[in-house]
Amino acid sequence: MVDLAPDLDGFSGVLSARRGDDVIGEWAVGMADRTWSIPNTPDTRFGLASGTKTFTALTVLSLVGEGALSLGTTAREVLGNDLPLIADDVTIDHLLTHRSGIGDYLDEEVDALAPMTVPVQQLDSTPAYLAVLGGFPTKFPAGERFSYCNGGFVVLALIAERVSGTSFAELVKQRVFTPAGMTASSMPRSDALPPSTATGYKDDGRTNVFELPVQGSGDGGAHSTALDLHRFWLALTGGRVLPAELVAIATAPVTPDTGDGMGYGRGVWLDAGDLVLAGGDHGVTAVSRHDPRTGTTVTGLANVEAPTFDRVRALMATVRAGMR
Repeated sequence: MVDLAPDLDGFSGVLSARRGDDVIGEWAVGMADRTWSIPNTPDTRFGLASGTKTFTALTVLSLVGEGALSLGTTAREVLGNDLPLIADDVTIDHLLTHRSGIGDYLDEEVDALAPMTVPVQQLDSTPAYLAVLGGFPTKFPAGERFSYCNGGFVVLALIAERVSGTSFAELVKQRVFTPAGMTASSMPRSDALPPSTATGYKDDGRTNVFELPVQGSGDGGAHSTALDLHRFWLALTGGRVLPAELVAIATAPVTPDTGDGMGYGRGVWLDAGDLVLAGGDHGVTAVSRHDPRTGTTVTGLANVEAPTFDRVRALMATVRAGMR
């Protein structure tokens, strides 16, 4: 194991660098549960927040591959009379690429950590999100520009459930986690978390239990480990999650620059040739960066609101420098 000396000051979680079957470096710091003094370990499961959107996109693309949907299918074709403020011309592809223009129940251009408009304990299934998704007028015409949209990915989960007849959590398990060999990953209820799951902590020391839905959906809620995320990237790029033509669609830069120097495909961020899954919420930060050219994955999973993205980017740069 190479000593890459990452910056872990103020960090609580796992930072991992892997290539193929090799662990280049892996560090676990802080407490998974402060009440019981249980430390984080490399096997600790962490919430992924918006990192879940990557799995949502791939689940929807798998349905496209089977012909249950197409990229040109409109949301209205599946939603019927639900969410009437979603414009009739908004398509699956608009939603996948954050170019739908629909109003967002959690608009990060306004407030990334805004409270829910209904009690989070009521959000115990994907259909339950209809109560928070409605009532938001169109921001701009579909296809006009990129605007990160949490609600759009919940709409995708609703659509996926309706055309498949299967709950969204089960769909992600069947279509992503199982084929990728992600045995420690799931979309659990917050009141039935699996063993070795880290508790998320807010900056004031309280847990995030009153901040997040009981059941996550298309925009968040998945839990995973550093090892499972490495397995995920290898499986995706190896054609075990989707066929190569659909992987190419997922990772094509629809928006080459989203405004922060990164590109975006369909559920996958793109940065300097790397594929990136990223998310953050109350008491959660998660970033997994994969270099498909070398099979290297660097992942940072935290149960605090820490600058994990910069740590992961810096560690990947250090790993690359060591390969020269």
